[in-house]
Amino acid sequence: MQDTSLLIELGAIVLTLGILGRLAGRIGFSPIPLYLLAGLAFGHGGLLPLGASEDFVATGAEIGVILLLLLLGLEYSASELVSSLKTQYPSGAVDFVFNALPGAAAALLLGWGPTAAVALAGVTWISSSGVIAKVLGDLGRLGNRETPVILGVLVMEDLAMAVYLPILTALLSGVGLAGGSLTLLISLGTVAAVLYVALRHGRIISRAVSSDNAEMLLLVVLGLALLVAGVAQQLQVSAAVGAFLVGIALSGEVAEGASSLLSPLRDLFAAVFFVFFGLSTDPADIPSVLVPALLLAVATTLTKVATGYLAARRARIKPAGRWRAGGALVARGEFSIVIAGLAEGVNPRIGPLATAYVLLLVLLGPVAARFTEPVARHLTAKLPRRGGTAPPPPAADPLPGAAPAPVEAGQDT
Repeated sequence: MQDTSLLIELGAIVLTLGILGRLAGRIGFSPIPLYLLAGLAFGHGGLLPLGASEDFVATGAEIGVILLLLLLGLEYSASELVSSLKTQYPSGAVDFVFNALPGAAAALLLGWGPTAAVALAGVTWISSSGVIAKVLGDLGRLGNRETPVILGVLVMEDLAMAVYLPILTALLSGVGLAGGSLTLLISLGTVAAVLYVALRHGRIISRAVSSDNAEMLLLVVLGLALLVAGVAQQLQVSAAVGAFLVGIALSGEVAEGASSLLSPLRDLFAAVFFVFFGLSTDPADIPSVLVPALLLAVATTLTKVATGYLAARRARIKPAGRWRAGGALVARGEFSIVIAGLAEGVNPRIGPLATAYVLLLVLLGPVAARFTEPVARHLTAKLPRRGGTAPPPPAADPLPGAAPAPVEAGQDT
């Protein structure tokens, strides 16, 4: 009877996810908020609490996080990451200061302690690469001049996860300053070693993993990622970082083939992860943190817009492109939930706050990407020009045959 209940619950969950995903596609939004809402509905305190499938869903959620980071690593080669680090680090530093500090300050003001502050800083810092990529594609902006700037900021955030997650894991495990420093050194050493090996011997690794048989390639890459993630977790380093490093080590046709094979699995288990996060959050806990979540959403929307604007200005993009870059970076999503899921043991209110925060910004993100630039242009047009004088009214159309009016000094032609 237990097995029957398990199959029925799993079937209902997967079917519901499919329906919600199709609905999100119809309305042009990310399915993440719908998955979170489904988890809230099926979880403790929800409408239809699940029992038989909870352990299975928890395991699926761990696999979802590993696959998210593995495919993220497959998108970048080691040389691309090193190049981005050299050219984009100022924008990455601005991004960290502008967007991590509000989360840390909010946790301290709420009295949650320094460890929760580090966790909430990550929740508010990291944008959603998946949501942003989809929005840019939907808006037809993949070829815009500001798009490489947006992607550069996202790459810096992804690379920073290899350092941030081990720090957070060490703090959450309570190993102390010495143990945390050792964990961080192990993680940084591992990242540096993997980048060195990938740069020098990436072709050899890819050739060893490569296979003309799609089934063999899938099994080898997935098995390697799970094995390395497990070993990393045993060393008190985040399993997600281990999977990310496996992705970086593979390149070329192997990375492309593995990415296409693993993408459906990633989508399935990532959806299960969002549902699991909703399952572990009691809907009754959300109203108490709704106001802080709303204030954080407003504050970090403005800071993300400022981040994109400054990064695009540094790349000498025109003002319209700067505003588009800022609006595109607003959405938060998968990594905010991953970080909150790791930190729920520190303070049970982090999960509900992160859920409400992500729900707000994953809905606001596409709207900000579409309308930030028109709104900024409209407001700028109403401001007086330099010198304190308002722009002159448009001249009337000249009569046919009349000489054009002289242009005043300083006036745009």
